[in-house]
Amino acid sequence: MTIPTLLDHVVIAGPDLADLVEWFADRTGVVAAPGGAHPTGTANALVALTVDGRRGPQYVELIGPDPARAEAALPRTFGIDALSVPVVQAYAVHPHDIDATVATARAAGYDPGDVQPLSRRTPAGTLLEWRLTRGEHQRLDVPFLIDWGTTPQPGVSDIPSIELVSFVRTEPDPEPLRATSSALGLGDGVAEVRSGEASAFHLTVRTADGALVTL
Repeated sequence: MTIPTLLDHVVIAGPDLADLVEWFADRTGVVAAPGGAHPTGTANALVALTVDGRRGPQYVELIGPDPARAEAALPRTFGIDALSVPVVQAYAVHPHDIDATVATARAAGYDPGDVQPLSRRTPAGTLLEWRLTRGEHQRLDVPFLIDWGTTPQPGVSDIPSIELVSFVRTEPDPEPLRATSSALGLGDGVAEVRSGEASAFHLTVRTADGALVTL
């Protein structure tokens, strides 16, 4: 089992946030904590990930349309507008220098997108701010980059947790994605790309009763 050494969070997206939280709880026994709403029309719920008994900073982000904006069209963020069921859709890594990593990738022929600010408010009203790579044609099979600056990472906050066992990507032809991921220059900081029947992420966690669940 493998875990990217620079993993920040895994994104599971769905067309309805409440249903997504219930889906995750049914499979893992863990009810995600409300996270907050984004200016992009999405909202999230969070679960911290433990590794070898240590908590965070890795976490799972369950993301869907903001329930407070029910009248709005489904957001395009993480392809939510095209989903009918929950999907492990993307992941983020936190390099030591996000701007240098973008420059390295571009020099190697892959553009991860510009580094842009984003924010959300917690249910308590606290404003959280960070920087991440975004772009109109951003790929979901390659990690996006994130820099929390002075904001504490959600994975170390007081939220429910579950043990992370493995996070990998499968591809029928893994070499092209391996080459693109390696352009970031982050080595084992990114997810291992393995040969598999379908293009998909595989998040494996261990539940409280010791069962292994792959989402």
